[in-house]
Amino acid sequence: MEHRAEHVPMNPGPYPYQGQTTVVTMAPNVLSFRDHLLWSIFNFFYLNFCCLGFVALVYSVKSRDRKLVGDVEGARHYAATARTLNIVTTVLSILVFVLFIVLAFAGMFRAMQIVHRDYPKGWH
Repeated sequence: MEHRAEHVPMNPGPYPYQGQTTVVTMAPNVLSFRDHLLWSIFNFFYLNFCCLGFVALVYSVKSRDRKLVGDVEGARHYAATARTLNIVTTVLSILVFVLFIVLAFAGMFRAMQIVHRDYPKGWH
């Protein structure tokens, strides 16, 4: 059976929910932001320089709690503090790690100089 456009009814029957209203409640349009929780957990377990990773983790959790309560400004403040603490923790931990490697190589180099100075022809 073939129908042309002018012969097809646009509203074949009554709409079953006609006359009823629907209310849709929408949440306010709040831009999402990061609470840096994963970065804080990583810093807490691996790069916890002077317990700054732990403090960053606390601020990240506070930020997430404030976000759930609906205090957007408080959550952003805690998230910014957590971000700053995470940056400081990461930079200081990497600097200490690099310094440790440099001092280890310098110590080995100095030990080899002492060995070659005291035993110039070998160990016999």
